[in-house]
Amino acid sequence: MAEQEVPIKTVHLFRLLDQKLIELLKSLSADDWNRPTLAKLWTVKDIAAHLLDGNIRVISSSHQFAGDPPSNPINNYSDLVDFLNVLNATWVNAMKRVSPQLLIDLLETTGKQYGKVMAAADLFAPAPFSVAWAGEDESVNWFHIAREYTEKFHHQQQIREAVGKQGILTAELFYPCIDTFMCGLPHTYRTVKANTSTLIQITVTGEASGNWYLLKMAEGWTLIKNAGSVPDAIVTLSPDIAWKVFTKGINPQAALEASKVSGNINLGENLFNMVAVMA
Repeated sequence: MAEQEVPIKTVHLFRLLDQKLIELLKSLSADDWNRPTLAKLWTVKDIAAHLLDGNIRVISSSHQFAGDPPSNPINNYSDLVDFLNVLNATWVNAMKRVSPQLLIDLLETTGKQYGKVMAAADLFAPAPFSVAWAGEDESVNWFHIAREYTEKFHHQQQIREAVGKQGILTAELFYPCIDTFMCGLPHTYRTVKANTSTLIQITVTGEASGNWYLLKMAEGWTLIKNAGSVPDAIVTLSPDIAWKVFTKGINPQAALEASKVSGNINLGENLFNMVAVMA
């Protein structure tokens, strides 16, 4: 029996991404840790603390430990976002008493354990959590893990943006992130009306360049590998704009003005409303 092909491979990248994070954090000055970021109310230190929270949650989950259940029932996407926001804020506030040096040590230690948990996962087994921003109620592990990769990637990129130190918008590290984000396009376009066979091309330029194609079928929108026909709309974004669009790091109108949309403008503009994080 042939081995299943993993659509988006990210497991092998966690070690390198974490290595880049530790190198970055060790290079920061005292002032850098307090710099504001695109993550609204969070500083650089707050984001580092949030990344530690992510590591610890995954490791604890691997021990079959889930912590306290939600105090209020989660009946919809909004309830889930509210619950996660409270969890995140509670952790970040508690970590304000922890030094940057200790944060680095804890991130380095837990990052290695986190990587082992991901490497041990059956990539086609049901995931513990669905990728809700892609409209899924149930997901398989490769997609859940790819989503976790985008979390680590975009939070590190937020830190880099805040301190002016780039280094991960590369083909090796960024392409799997943006490829995962694009999986949310069919859900984003679910209410967009168009004729069957309407085709939208999304192009990201730069070192991690690529083309993605969104096709309208009778049952809805779907991502396809190759165009097959002339697109009805083409959206072209730079890497710096692309990651911000999908993580609420830029105003949709500002992102639209910094990008290029040709063909059916109304169709293309919908992309700038996509959010590939729990927000």
